[in-house]
Amino acid sequence: MALQERDFFDESPATKPARLTCTHCRESHEYGLVWIVRRKKAQPPRQADATDRARFAKAQSYMVRRDDKLACANPRCRKSFEINGVQSVVFLD
Repeated sequence: MALQERDFFDESPATKPARLTCTHCRESHEYGLVWIVRRKKAQPPRQADATDRARFAKAQSYMVRRDDKLACANPRCRKSFEINGVQSVVFLD
């Protein structure tokens, strides 16, 4: 049975700041976006066969944005808005 992608990576949460504008009240604030950081392991898993080793060689560390919506930081607005203008996947070195 082929290995899953999660067997090739170590996962950890991370928070990165981003300046976003609410689509309702048009106010700009600094928000902490939550990302899932997936770093490639040093070696492929022991039970990996030849195809899994080839997939592991091509694998690259990356971050995935966890949230799609945020609540406005303006106390008079507080409406939720979709995050746009920020990539949802970022490849790491």
